Amino acid sequence: MLDAGEPSESRKDWMSVLAKAPSDQLAARYAELGAEPDFEWLRVPEIGTVMVRGRAGGSGAPFNLGEMTVTRCSLQIAGGAVGHAYVPGRDRDHARMAAICDALMLGARADDVRAGVIEPLRAARLARRAATAGQAEKTRVDFFTMVRGES
Repeated sequence: MLDAGEPSESRKDWMSVLAKAPSDQLAARYAELGAEPDFEWLRVPEIGTVMVRGRAGGSGAPFNLGEMTVTRCSLQIAGGAVGHAYVPGRDRDHARMAAICDALMLGARADDVRAGVIEPLRAARLARRAATAGQAEKTRVDFFTMVRGES
């Protein structure tokens, strides 16, 4: 069995799932966890912008693509675990729920959060991506050249 401090996935992975999940889906899964734990704000949800950088072809020189609005917060739940969240957009509730889930993943309730929130959100995201890929595949055109027998 894993120790609470040794999750089977990295913190980066579950924070990515929490940040990228639609707010309504996160709220539905979060509600199933039960009562919200007591917590103290270390940084109340703040709305700001970050610079998004890109690379031409994925490996070229980096360039500034533009700014993106994000909401960030940090909190400490009863028991001492500290949770952080950076989520796209201006949704303070999304940031709060993501930060609480992050903190819970560092404690004794990690398995509950993983099974009830993280994995279902990850599966829903993969299903959305597969559906989008399927729609794109329907429109793909394969071009080929027929070679005539003449030289």
